[in-house]
Amino acid sequence: MTAPNTRDPRALLRDCADHPSAFLAMNHGTHHHLGVRAPGVIAYRMRGRRAVQLGGPFAAPEHRGTLLDEFRDALPRPGRPLTVAQLRTDDVSLYEARGFTVNQFGSTYAIDLQCFTVRGKALAKIRQNTSRARREGVTVEEASADSATTVMLDAIDVAWLRDKGRHVKKLDFLVGERGGAGERYRRTFLARHHGKVVAYLTYSPAYGRRPGWLYDLTRRAPDAPVGTVELLNLTALLRFQDEGAPWLHLGLTPLAGLDPRHEPSSSSRVLNSAITTLAKRGQALYPARTQEAFKLKWAPHVIEPEYLAFEGGASVPSVWNLLRITRAV
Repeated sequence: MTAPNTRDPRALLRDCADHPSAFLAMNHGTHHHLGVRAPGVIAYRMRGRRAVQLGGPFAAPEHRGTLLDEFRDALPRPGRPLTVAQLRTDDVSLYEARGFTVNQFGSTYAIDLQCFTVRGKALAKIRQNTSRARREGVTVEEASADSATTVMLDAIDVAWLRDKGRHVKKLDFLVGERGGAGERYRRTFLARHHGKVVAYLTYSPAYGRRPGWLYDLTRRAPDAPVGTVELLNLTALLRFQDEGAPWLHLGLTPLAGLDPRHEPSSSSRVLNSAITTLAKRGQALYPARTQEAFKLKWAPHVIEPEYLAFEGGASVPSVWNLLRITRAV
C-alpha cells in the first residue's frame, strides 16, 4: 500500500490506517506525527512530557517499524517512556521487539453488514427493545450539522452528565466527540420522544481491512424510553447496510473479553491481576459488563482483543498518566 503525497492527517488515516478506531485520532487535542521516512501517521496526546499513543502506527505493515522508531526518536528523552492504548494484535510483536510490556485491556466488536439480519434468536432482545421504543412513540432521524441541532445535542449532553453525577467527567481520547476537525466526516442520528430530542449516537468512518463505520459516542437523557439507544443504532445500521457499507464497528470496551489466551508473553502479571480485578469488581469505576452486554446483544461477527503497551514496563506513573489523559480519573 502506498500513501498519497500528503501531510493531511485525515487523508493518511484513510489510506494507511488498519484500525477500526483510527478516526479517533482526529479528536480535538490529539497530536499527529506525520511520517518522514515512511508514509503514515501516529496519533498521541501529551501530559507534561509523557506521551500516550492511540493505536499502533497507522501505516502499511512494511512501514510500521520505521514510523514507530521515527516517532520514538522525536519524543522528549530520557526518562519519558511511551504508553500505547488500543494496540491491535498485529502490532503486539512490533512493540515487544522494542522492549514494551503488553497487556490485554479489553475487546472490540464488529458487525458484518453483508450478512447481518435482525431475524433469529440472537437478535430477539434487540427486536423486543426497539418495538417497545416505537410503541412509546420514539422516532429516529439522521441529523444535519446546523446550529439548531447543536443546541439540541448540547441539551442532551447536559442532561446526561447531570444524571451521571457532578463528579463524573466526559471520557476523552479513546471515545468519539462532537465538533473538532473530524466533524464533517461524522454522522449523527437522534431520537425524539413526542417531539423532544432524548438521545443521539454518532458514527465515524472506519478504515482498513474492515471498512465502514464506528459507533463512537452515545448520549441519552434520563427520561428516554427503554429501547431508545437500540432503535437509534438499528436505524443507523440498516441505513449503512442499504448504502453498501461492509462493517459497523461497536468499538472498544475496556475490561471486557479478557482471556489468558490473549495475553502476550511480555505481559505484566501485576497489571494483569489489577485489570482482571477491575473487570470483576470495578463496575462503579467503569460499567464494563453493561457495555459488553449491550454489544453482545447485536451478535457481533468479530470480537478481537486490544492491548496496552508500556515502554520499559508497566509503572504506576505510566498507568496514572493514561488515566489522566483519558479523563478516567
